[in-house]
Parts: sequence; C-alpha cells; structure tokens
Amino acid sequence: MEGTPLRTVLFVPGNDRRKLDKAFGLAASAVVLDLEDAVASSEKVAARAIVRESVLALPDDAMPVGVRINSLESGLADADLDALAEALPRISLIALPMVESADDVRHVAARLGDLGSHIDLLAITETARGILAAREIAASSPRLRTLLFGPADLARELGVELTADGFEHLHARSAVVLAARAAGKEGPIDGPYLNLADDDGCALSASWSRRLGFQGKLVLHPRQLPIVTAAFAPSERELAWAREVDRAFREAEAAGVSSIQLADGTFVDYPVAGRARDLLKDAILPEA
Repeated sequence: MEGTPLRTVLFVPGNDRRKLDKAFGLAASAVVLDLEDAVASSEKVAARAIVRESVLALPDDAMPVGVRINSLESGLADADLDALAEALPRISLIALPMVESADDVRHVAARLGDLGSHIDLLAITETARGILAAREIAASSPRLRTLLFGPADLARELGVELTADGFEHLHARSAVVLAARAAGKEGPIDGPYLNLADDDGCALSASWSRRLGFQGKLVLHPRQLPIVTAAFAPSERELAWAREVDRAFREAEAAGVSSIQLADGTFVDYPVAGRARDLLKDAILPEA
C-alpha cells in the first residue's frame, strides 16, 4: 500500500458475510473490516472468526484490507489481535479506535511485533483528549502510517451537531492534519459523512476534507465511493493551471530564474511549482 493514497477507505461490519463479500469487489482504496462499533457486543467473538476466515480466503491480488479492532479501553483489543494472528500476513492495516495517547499506539505496535507482524497502524483520534494529544500520537511509532479523524464520538463529547461542511470540527480536523504532517506522516484520513442518502452533503463534506489537507475519507456505503473519489480528484481547471505553472517554471529554471509571474498575475516560486507538480502526479496515481 505504500505510496498509494488512501482516498476511499470503506468500513464494513466484520460479522456481515454478505457485505464483506460485496466490499472486496468494489473500487475502494482499501476495505477495513470492523470489529468495533459496527458489531454488537454479543457478536464480537463470532465476528473475529468471520474476519479471519474472510481475509484468509482472499486471492493474492486482492485490494488492501484492514481491520478496525476494539479500543484498548474496552479490554478486547489484545484478544482481537490474537484471534487475527493467522491472518495478519494478509492484512495491510490495523485501525485502532479511541486513541488518546502515544502509549496506546505503542502498546498495539508491540503486540503486533510479538505476533511477528509488520502491519501499518491507523490511529483514530475521536475524543477531546485524543485531538489535544494528536501531535504525540502521530509521532509515537514508525509503524503508524497516519491518523484518522472520527467526527461522531467527538461531536457527542462536545455536544455539537454534525454538518456537511464540518465547521463544528474545523479546529479539531486542522489539528489532526497538522499533527500528522509535523510527524512526517502522510495526510490523515477524514471521518465519514453519516447521512448515507445525502449525496450532495457527502460531496460537500469530502470537498472540505480535501481543502483541509486530508488525503482521503472514510466511507460507510458503496454509493459514497464515486462521490468521494471525484472530490479528491484534481479538476480540469486545476490540471490546466498545474500544467501551465509547470511549463512556465521549467522554462524559468532553465534560464536561471526561480520566481515568475504568469499572464494572469499568479506569482510562482518553488512552493507553488511543487504544488502544481503534486496535482499532476495525483492525476495519474492509481486509485488502489
């Protein structure tokens, strides 16, 4: 998975065989099988077995697959990892929910090490404590790929209503983006848009995710996949701008100049040229 952006991360209940089978054939960047919130307490043990069997049955060329285990606070996380031990070589990511300290990440990283696994981790920051500790969490382990922002639990804790534009979480989401980048990680993943029937709201939410610096978004239903994919793809206008910037700046560099002004008045130096080249690279990267 390294080098491939996680634009669309589809979460699927770990105890629903029908949804699991369908998910593996969808055009997502990754599928994460959920052992936490999507599974009732009475189904946790059965879900572990279903997830393990489903992962082991995947073909070698299957899309990247992750598992969200239960939180450390629940007391179920270690048992989840033990139950998954046989399937760990086929798993690309372990998502850890309700992370509130660097020690949470280190604990899971150590347990995976004990099990002989080198799987990447996603730390889900979804509480006030987790957001305020995001910088330490992001820097906690080389095994940590990046952060994932969880809006629902934070909204409940703060007593705010979730909206499509996400302004109620603007500070928290920005803090997560800054923490991940300051630790040298790739862009974090934004949480889901929860109204599964509101395509326009999903598009607005995803557009703000991209504007704030997230690399992608968690998705809860297949109908959201093309919406989120489109929101994170460079537009034709952006690509035309990027091509012009890249062309003009290459000519300037060849002439020994590193700051120019385009015909429309846009000032271009190395950071602006770098952004243009990033956009052009995004346009040719594979989705999964």
